[in-house]
Amino acid sequence: MKRSIKKIDFNKILEILRTEDRESVYEKTNIVPDSQDLYKALSSYIDTKNMGRKSVLGIDIYRYGMLKHLEQTLIPSLFKIFFDKTIKLCLQSNQFVFQHLDKKKFEHSFINTGDGGYLILDSPMHALLFVINFEIVVRAYNSYHLFPKLRNIIGAISLRYAITYDTLFTFEDNFYGSAIINNARILEKDSLNRCLLDENTYNWFLTNMDGIENLQVYTIFDVANIYHFQGYDHKFIHEGVNEIIGQEISRYKGIINSDILKIGQIMAKEISLNIYNLHLQVSLDITSDAAIENKRLITVSLGNLNTTGI
Repeated sequence: MKRSIKKIDFNKILEILRTEDRESVYEKTNIVPDSQDLYKALSSYIDTKNMGRKSVLGIDIYRYGMLKHLEQTLIPSLFKIFFDKTIKLCLQSNQFVFQHLDKKKFEHSFINTGDGGYLILDSPMHALLFVINFEIVVRAYNSYHLFPKLRNIIGAISLRYAITYDTLFTFEDNFYGSAIINNARILEKDSLNRCLLDENTYNWFLTNMDGIENLQVYTIFDVANIYHFQGYDHKFIHEGVNEIIGQEISRYKGIINSDILKIGQIMAKEISLNIYNLHLQVSLDITSDAAIENKRLITVSLGNLNTTGI
């Protein structure tokens, strides 16, 4: 079951500091004080052992810096188009998994960097379905189905993704924590347009569905049996739309191929992180917002099979 993000209250921190410490010390002789009492008080309030984990999806436009000035200026607008259309796809076409979210909640959980950003979601399954939908929107753009004249000006867009699963907290309406720090480190180290996972994300799928490879044989009923989704309303299975992972196993639609390989380690804050390379192939019908009766079955790849270092 999902756990809420820990909120760190500055006034509470200040109250603890003023109780267990002194704000200003100007004595003739400086002495390093014993800080055990303050450490215990801060540890008790923050309670890192019970801090909830969240999944962070990092998105970065590959080789953004190599675009010309006009194209660079247009990228934030293009990214917002991608992001808004992906939210719509998630809410309309993956209703069981995203039943507790709406457009406002998505936007509140996004840290925008202009040429990408970090999206905070409840579980790695949420992150994976979101990034698949995002890649579908990007493919529609790249293949001249979405704003074709703009596509002709900017050119094709390639992205790199990272999914991490770790602790997060909020402080004065901003997100902080290991999940974001590790995600940024992974994206920074990757020099290719891949979809990379940290070990916590890999282990989440291993624990909950015997490995991410089983995505290609999972149904939405299997997803509903995952511990995180206990308590979710099953009416969104029977009455809703769930296109990427549907009610039946299919080798022709949905996730048709899933490959995962460990490719190396990186250091984040003196901690070694094992990194996994994910490659998915997904076949789905895409439609035009202006003419939804016109469908086109396409297959998109998320990530690639290149495992050369990190």
